Amino acid sequence: MKVPYGKQTITQEDINAVVEVLKSDFLTQGPSVFKFEEEFAKAVGAKYAVAFCNATAALHTGFKALNKNTAKKVLVSSITFAASSNCVLYEGGEVEFVDIDPTSFNLDLNIIEEKLKADPNAYQGIIPVDFAGLPVDTEKLKEIADRYNLWIMEDACHAVGGGFFNSKNEFIQCGSGKYSDLTVFSFHPVKHIATGEGGMITTNSEEKYRHLLKLRSHGIERDEKLFKVASHGGWYHEMQELGFNYRMSDINAALGLSQLRHLKNNIEKRNAVAKTYKDFFSATGFSYQQYNDKKTVNAYHLFVIQTNKRRELYDFLKKKEIYTQVHYIPVHKHPYYQENGFKEVKLPHAENFYAKALSLPMYHGISEEELTYVLKMIESF
Repeated sequence: MKVPYGKQTITQEDINAVVEVLKSDFLTQGPSVFKFEEEFAKAVGAKYAVAFCNATAALHTGFKALNKNTAKKVLVSSITFAASSNCVLYEGGEVEFVDIDPTSFNLDLNIIEEKLKADPNAYQGIIPVDFAGLPVDTEKLKEIADRYNLWIMEDACHAVGGGFFNSKNEFIQCGSGKYSDLTVFSFHPVKHIATGEGGMITTNSEEKYRHLLKLRSHGIERDEKLFKVASHGGWYHEMQELGFNYRMSDINAALGLSQLRHLKNNIEKRNAVAKTYKDFFSATGFSYQQYNDKKTVNAYHLFVIQTNKRRELYDFLKKKEIYTQVHYIPVHKHPYYQENGFKEVKLPHAENFYAKALSLPMYHGISEEELTYVLKMIESF
């Protein structure tokens, strides 16, 4: 039996949705993208959503829209995929990595506050990562950010469908924009919603929404009311700034729209898998992500354990055709970063986390038979 660490679930309904677009007049820049954006915004409780060809493109465009001053630094976790910080470097910005909380594996907000107190004028924004699907306490982060006039772009690529209860006992969905200026999501096949490749930004700011739309499509403006010179005719459009070709196709959007209908069920299934893992590991020496489950809905993109025998367990499970993964090599430890000013960075919690981290199979389509086999093999190890 082969068990991957993650994979998509595609239904006949999904296939029909894609085929319908293939038979339509629009494969790109058509109505399916707008419909997906509209329905996604409703699903997470935001006013606006902008779809992108992938989440890296979304992060890049989001930073370009928020960037105030590249001389000022952006605070980012090092336990994430490289795109979370690369998006700043693309625009000539400066990154400073922050250590994680050793129990939640998310950014340590106390360290962020210490950095800001020590040098209050050195920073422009924060990119918190909802690691493995666990939402960052953006209410507390927003209080900190507002004191120093910082923006927040929440990297919720792991956390669509997640959320937390704030101090007023209101449920705050990831992407609702209650405390974040922008929130970024991913629709890679191993995520909760698959579009093949794809990403999304949500926001409650109409100004940022319109700016993102323009940047997504070469910096071109087509609204006559926003032209800088008088229109030459019905064909006229203006490139008003340097943007990108980061559009999502209607084929991807149709798949995403169909998959979105199953999001709630997918989150419930992932949480059921996580509960099975937690019940099993409570009697072992392995540890895993800790949080207050009465106050938080973890979207569980990943289930990460900590073990001193990571390599041995990885190799053992691979021989049994159980494919695990490691999320993540700390970004500051990659050769590119080491060779470009980050060699002296020390993040003890992040580095200790990496030394022990192993991501077990976690996907909403995992069968009871597959999950039982994984646990049986771990028990055997």
